[in-house]
Amino acid sequence: MDLDSTDIGIGSRPALVVVDMILGFTDPACALGSHCPDVIAANRRLLDVFRERKLPIFFTTVVYHYPDQARVFRERVKALNVLTPESAWIKIDPALARRADEVLIEKQWASAFHKTDLDARLRSANVDSLVVTGLTTSGCVRATAVDGLQYDYSVVVVKDAVGDRNEEAHKANLFDLQAKYADVQSCSELIASLEKGTARLKGQDG
Repeated sequence: MDLDSTDIGIGSRPALVVVDMILGFTDPACALGSHCPDVIAANRRLLDVFRERKLPIFFTTVVYHYPDQARVFRERVKALNVLTPESAWIKIDPALARRADEVLIEKQWASAFHKTDLDARLRSANVDSLVVTGLTTSGCVRATAVDGLQYDYSVVVVKDAVGDRNEEAHKANLFDLQAKYADVQSCSELIASLEKGTARLKGQDG
């Protein structure tokens, strides 16, 4: 039997959390990477909208500074060992044109919340909801979205701004996220929600 879940949507001050849109994941020359131009384009579209509206934007990358950091995770996925501080693979894909004032969170595990200060930064910026995008749907995107719910943020995962090396895993995880943890919307639907929210706030301001 399907769960009876309720869409919550975004609040009055959503943050865009761009998960691991780094060269190691967007360049198929890396063992961790895949060819994902449509995901890159959708993220750029959302970034343009959030920048125009001066809403908070957070990027994440994966960096391992010493050999035993996230030891078990790296034993399971040995390709992660290329993500070292001196590697170009940890850099945000230049197509997204990250700005100097857009926070970059370094992480070592799947979730952008695990052993990072992301939650503290979100609270400091008065964020009430999250828009999660990036790579990969079945891994770091899912973990970040689930943790976002567990930190009491309403979460929207943008289905055309996330991707996975396995299309079936992508679809299955979007289905499961929608069922239990997050609203799953298209880029166009999310932008429409932002526009409605702006109109509502303007009306409240008189």
